Amino acid sequence: MPFSINPYQKIKFQDGTFDAVICLNTKNPEIELIKTLKGVPILAADGAGLYLLNNGIIPNYVIGDLDSFGKDELSESYPKEKLIYLPDQDRNDFEKTLDFARIKNYHKLIVFGIHGGEYEHSLNNWSVLSKFSDIMNIVIYDLDRYGFCISRSSHIETIPNEIVSLIPKGYAKINTSGLKWNLIDESLALGVREGARNIALSNEITIDVSDGEILVFINSRFPKILVKE
Repeated sequence: MPFSINPYQKIKFQDGTFDAVICLNTKNPEIELIKTLKGVPILAADGAGLYLLNNGIIPNYVIGDLDSFGKDELSESYPKEKLIYLPDQDRNDFEKTLDFARIKNYHKLIVFGIHGGEYEHSLNNWSVLSKFSDIMNIVIYDLDRYGFCISRSSHIETIPNEIVSLIPKGYAKINTSGLKWNLIDESLALGVREGARNIALSNEITIDVSDGEILVFINSRFPKILVKE
């Protein structure tokens, strides 16, 4: 019998420790959750560092072009050796922070504050998330939901009756099983058709991705880490 490689990746959520927390510059309602992640490095993207300091959290590093951080007395006292000044404008501060995390060999990440205030910031952040999702295990937390990107066919751990949303990153062609309303050889495209607010029927769903990429949204598993195998 010829040797074959399983084309599916397994996406699960398990007890463990995040390599790092990434905080983006927005009014972050999850500040109390961040405080519960003891001993986990906190990487703040520019202005998020000031927000953390104002809420009694000292980030391990503040990264970006620093056009927001360092403009008041509180941030002026922050250790200069923990400031990672990256002035180039070809990347936003989220991308710079993910690059820094990769260099530090942090690969299991949770991101708070994906919505950057202005809507174009939010869209830019989602694009950056997609760019790094194939090389890092990144989950975003927002309003008691987890979100992550997949571009490969995947088996995903779910909870029966939870809401599952599948949003294409531009375009995706997929098949699903394990959902109340399965998609069979369906093309999803922004401005045409999305896959929001479906329902998981069991402890696992399968998504076959034959083209494109999707953003998957499920209930929060905090503080469980996302693992792709």
